[in-house]
Amino acid sequence: MKNEPLRQMLEFTLETTDLPGLPVAHRGKVRDVYDLGDRLLLVTSDRISAFDVVLGTIPCKGQVLNTIAAHWFGKTASVVQNHVLSVPDPCAMVVKKLKPLQVEVVVRRHLTGSLFRDYEKGQRDLYGLGLPAGLRRDQRFDQPLLTPTTKAAVGQHDQPLSCAEVVERGLVPAPLWKQVSEASFSLFRYGEEEARKQGLILVDTKYEFGLEDARLLVMDEIHTPDSSRYWELDSYEKLYEQGKSQRMLDKENIRQWLLARGFDGHGPAPALTEEVRLSLAQTYLDLQERLTGTRSELPREAPQQRLLSNLKKCGILSR
Repeated sequence: MKNEPLRQMLEFTLETTDLPGLPVAHRGKVRDVYDLGDRLLLVTSDRISAFDVVLGTIPCKGQVLNTIAAHWFGKTASVVQNHVLSVPDPCAMVVKKLKPLQVEVVVRRHLTGSLFRDYEKGQRDLYGLGLPAGLRRDQRFDQPLLTPTTKAAVGQHDQPLSCAEVVERGLVPAPLWKQVSEASFSLFRYGEEEARKQGLILVDTKYEFGLEDARLLVMDEIHTPDSSRYWELDSYEKLYEQGKSQRMLDKENIRQWLLARGFDGHGPAPALTEEVRLSLAQTYLDLQERLTGTRSELPREAPQQRLLSNLKKCGILSR
């Protein structure tokens, strides 16, 4: 897919939604959540965030994330059940109402990203891990690590927790936390295997969980380039041995672009250029095709109009 047609979409991104007659339950950094009574409507916008700051929009990002998430929710339903009921639009899902757990978890297979940046500063016991000295950037762990955080509001930063602190603070009871840990590792190992088949490394990924009565379900998104890191498998070893950056197919590209300009979540963020927006859009579109086997068509109309039309067709909005 050439960048020129994609460039035309720069003016037609889905920055926010306003759906008539539907009460807004929550607006997150990326998703607008609407209350449908016994269900929720999640609309994935084109907003891009990094370091918990919303930076602007990326063309087609919402439909790509929603498509990848729907793909993975379907593939992993036999591993851990999830909240998806239907997908009425490329950027929308109807889901069950759950009681969200007040923690997020990231499963990490490599020492990279924020964990490496903290490790480089001498923080060895973050998340209660007790990492040894002498590890290198992007080094692979023999076993994946579980790193929980608080769930911060928009504009605030998630705070790291150890697994023991999750239970000690009363955020999640011990038996349920055991379920969360086992579910997270099962999902990650499945994702690793499937990514490897496509010549990719699933480096790390975030999971969110909720309860339907007493039943644990995975929710929000799963294995998307917003919530996960992906690297090219065939070049990993060579680049690692040379101490060079990996070939990234995820939002880390934006984080590195920001860090190179001195922004790490504090102070004013630099404005995203058209080229960096287009580059990430193309990366996301290419990753969707590799992960799902489907190519996302560029919208022929403004995403908001398509969304309204599809929600009317399925009866969520009145005609």
